[in-house]
Amino acid sequence: MKPQFSIIGALCVATSTATPIASVNTGDIKWSPCNFANETVPIYCGKLTVPLDYTKKNSTDVIELDLQRIPASKCAKKGSILFNFGGPGSVGAASFVPFGKILQAITGGEHDLITFAPRGTGKTLPYSCFKNSLYRIPAVQTEAGRASDVAVPDIWAKSTLYDASCYAAQNKTGEFVGTAFVARDMMQIVDALKEDGLLRYWGVSYGTVLGATAVAMFPDRMDKVILDGVVNAEEYYENKEVEIWTDSEDVFRGFCSSCVTNRTSCPIAGNRTSEQLESYLRRAIDDMKQHPIAIPSPEVPGGGVLITYSLVKSILHSSLYNPSQWPGLAIIIDALLRGDILGLGGVQPASGGEDMTGYEEALYGIKCSDMRWHTNNLTEIMPTINARHNKSALFGDVADSMVARCAQWPMSAKEIYRGDFKVTPKNPVLIIGNEHDPVTPLVSARNMTERFQGSVLLEQKSYGVSISHTQ
Repeated sequence: MKPQFSIIGALCVATSTATPIASVNTGDIKWSPCNFANETVPIYCGKLTVPLDYTKKNSTDVIELDLQRIPASKCAKKGSILFNFGGPGSVGAASFVPFGKILQAITGGEHDLITFAPRGTGKTLPYSCFKNSLYRIPAVQTEAGRASDVAVPDIWAKSTLYDASCYAAQNKTGEFVGTAFVARDMMQIVDALKEDGLLRYWGVSYGTVLGATAVAMFPDRMDKVILDGVVNAEEYYENKEVEIWTDSEDVFRGFCSSCVTNRTSCPIAGNRTSEQLESYLRRAIDDMKQHPIAIPSPEVPGGGVLITYSLVKSILHSSLYNPSQWPGLAIIIDALLRGDILGLGGVQPASGGEDMTGYEEALYGIKCSDMRWHTNNLTEIMPTINARHNKSALFGDVADSMVARCAQWPMSAKEIYRGDFKVTPKNPVLIIGNEHDPVTPLVSARNMTERFQGSVLLEQKSYGVSISHTQ
């Protein structure tokens, strides 16, 4: 949240567009121009010192949070809005900087907009489990749980190795990156801004878990909170995320229907109906269990591209998030199924569709340390694995490694939120859900709405994750 600046206020008198200034203090934060190459509006960068460990009241150990701020475009200010765009593991600036002008327009221009790099991301306790990409590549070659009869136990064993690597690299700081501490960091930002002491917040996807946690921990300090593209926070903390697959098959059918409707620009449509296209893709993907496609390319690590059942499903599902990507997805799926390396464009081999830069390690480091329980026994997580597979035959197995890694994770966060979410915040929470969402389904929005007393649910009849990715 953000204070009114006397300097900017003076500028508002002279002009409707504030001229960038060298630096300005807002409460305990000093801001200076960021000068990002892809800025659409002036953006300021700042730092805030916060405790490393909130459970040690007298500790002097601290960390610095990196923040970015877009000043309000109008003179009448209504305080700051904090943003988290998901992950976990997203730095924030990647979504914030290029879309600053859009975010400013959506929020009315009367608020300063702020994002920050949560713990485990950017320069704030950066999370990396491997020396370099050569060590990382094998670790991110994840299988889907239905790739073979032995896929799940194989995933479990590989997860043991992955977790051990992360523990070796992160055992000194890995317990300080949990969501509860990030929620406390947000309240530190609120206090440093010296406004009204209330949190205004917009969280997307995992950002709804962070937002829900903040609401549950600090209900009396909530102003206007938006949870957009909602994760069921209770399932998240229990490592029992089955609900997320509720609408994934429905969205896949929507993709097939859209493809057939626009068949001239959708190479996989052919003369098929949408039902025939759906059946064709399901069969083609399933056939890849026995017939993966090897495309030699000596300059690529591993000797080329291996197109597998797991890779195709991962790319397909992740690209369903944003309907604007569907035309490009159709081209990629067509190329993948034909083994056409020229048609693959920027598809990265051997990654299972996951980021190779260390982002995914932050994702696991944050999420898995949040878990309320852990086990070294595969049989204890099989009910969740099976429930996910049953919820979505096509996609329910693509992230089994997430369940397996988090189950065995050797570093618990210093503080884990263990309460429920049946609280009455100071102000109603606005919860937004899309009718056709492949990973944050409307049912999760409804379930979280029932928990926060007085909250309001906005149901949008559209495809995609959050209102920013709808069509």
